[in-house]
Amino acid sequence: MATGVLGGSFDPIHHGHLICADRAAEALGLDTVLFVPCRSQPLKPTGPAADAAHRVTMLRLAVQGHPRFVVDTCEVDRAPPSYTVDTLRLLRQRWPDERLVLLLGADAAADLPRWRAADEVARLAEIAVLTRPGVPEPVSAFIAHLVATPAIEISASDIRARCLTGKTIRYLVPDAVAQYVARHKIYQ
Repeated sequence: MATGVLGGSFDPIHHGHLICADRAAEALGLDTVLFVPCRSQPLKPTGPAADAAHRVTMLRLAVQGHPRFVVDTCEVDRAPPSYTVDTLRLLRQRWPDERLVLLLGADAAADLPRWRAADEVARLAEIAVLTRPGVPEPVSAFIAHLVATPAIEISASDIRARCLTGKTIRYLVPDAVAQYVARHKIYQ
């Protein structure tokens, strides 16, 4: 069995995340992709955000019905900060014989040398970088795979800004997520 691990703030989850996860699952032969929302990210600046409960609910709405996609709240359930090495240690304990593949965007992979215990991260899981046209591919001995993904110009920060100014987010996020955001007045 092979499991991909896609972590992030998912604030909110959008079609770009889902398409990239689906492409990675196909390219790498993954049986499952775990979406692991973090409680907080040590290397990202803070700012307006949905709380963890809202982000988890939006993730569950977004992956509902996809046979390979699963939400795992292990990072939300533990005290911050969220370090990938701790998550991978936990997953390795759960599934000692599982092939684990950490899925990273090129921007996150570029920061990999600054991560806590980056060498251990690479021992615990294969690292696959999701590349996009026009974005430089990171170079690191830690990277085991490069997976080409389409250039999708959707960003969570743009979605939050659109919500704040009353603009639609339809077609940027799954319909169920857009409805949830509107119903709960998230990002407004």
